[in-house]
Amino acid sequence: MKLYGLIGFPLAHSFSKNYFTKKFEDEGIHDCRFENFELENIGQVKEMLQQNPLLKGFAITIPHKKKILPFLTHATDDVKKMEACNCVRIVDEKLFGFNTDTIGFEQSLKKYLQPHHTKALILGTGGAANAVEFVLDKLGIQFLYVSRNRDVAVNIISYDELTEELLATHTLIINATPLGTFPKVDECPAIPYQFITAKHYLFDLVYNPAKTKFLQKGEEQAAAIQNGYDMLTIQAEENWKIWNS
Repeated sequence: MKLYGLIGFPLAHSFSKNYFTKKFEDEGIHDCRFENFELENIGQVKEMLQQNPLLKGFAITIPHKKKILPFLTHATDDVKKMEACNCVRIVDEKLFGFNTDTIGFEQSLKKYLQPHHTKALILGTGGAANAVEFVLDKLGIQFLYVSRNRDVAVNIISYDELTEELLATHTLIINATPLGTFPKVDECPAIPYQFITAKHYLFDLVYNPAKTKFLQKGEEQAAAIQNGYDMLTIQAEENWKIWNS
């Protein structure tokens, strides 16, 4: 029996176990199972590996995409560049790190991307944001990070600095924070939604609920919206390819 899994904390909102369990059933894969491993502290990954010798690979979600790096035996150049990993393959007790968030985000983002989306705001500075930055760099889209704490040295502005003029030029807005994730569905990033227009494209990496308050507020202003579900299904299939390559 081959075991695969997901590490993160908390995992009540996660779709991965249901996704892979259904995949195994639909495709008649009888020698595999998928489990969630709630690790509040990344140091618990050692114990998890010792207790699950059948584990062949695992996905990584908030808040461990950056914290897993010291535990990797090898990492791709992309992982090293963005300093974030969301997929690990285990071979002979060695951990090989990959990032498939980039593939999922890029393919999903392009669905509604328009030529005028030349500047973006990335809300949040965690591991998921690193994958977003990587893709925007690749696509030639300029960006600013938005966080609670301003740091001009590393391209971060505060939410208080989001003016009507800034939103007029930065028409692509990506929520890379967990705000709005079930069960805290009434939360959303504190941006001035009244300045959102039909030219804007709001992308939320959150997928549960399907339409977060962030996306609802964007839709009310006639913006294009996209949640993170397609991104997740794409990266999940990429993970599966890696685990079985």
